[in-house]
Amino acid sequence: MTLENLLGISLDAIRPDREQIARLLAGAERNLSDAGIEALSNENRFDAAYKAIMQAALAALHANGYRTLTSRPGHHQTTLQSLTKTIGWPADRMIVLDALRKQRNLSDYSGDLVPASAVRECITSATALIADVKAWLHTNKPQLT
Repeated sequence: MTLENLLGISLDAIRPDREQIARLLAGAERNLSDAGIEALSNENRFDAAYKAIMQAALAALHANGYRTLTSRPGHHQTTLQSLTKTIGWPADRMIVLDALRKQRNLSDYSGDLVPASAVRECITSATALIADVKAWLHTNKPQLT
């Protein structure tokens, strides 16, 4: 499946905007920094790292000329799964991101506590994704950096 197949279903076409991509990546870096504050609860650190992942994934999606339709269910899942098409992230990394998305849902909607191991994995994944999105942009879309 291509991203074009999702137009009108879960994605909308946009014109890539360099400033918006920069804001998303700056927000991702701020959230990643906040996730490193050990005085915060695991839940807040996880939320900040997960938000960094989402912002980096959105930057990649925007750079490719798409945005998610947030009014539709599953927009987090679509945003994350699009990484295989937007920056060529491997499927095994998507399995980890999907597990983090599920952990986020359990925490947000059921009040489950977030284990320290999930916080560490979310921070590690956010760090890697931000670096990979920046590298992909630099190589493939330098006009957007």
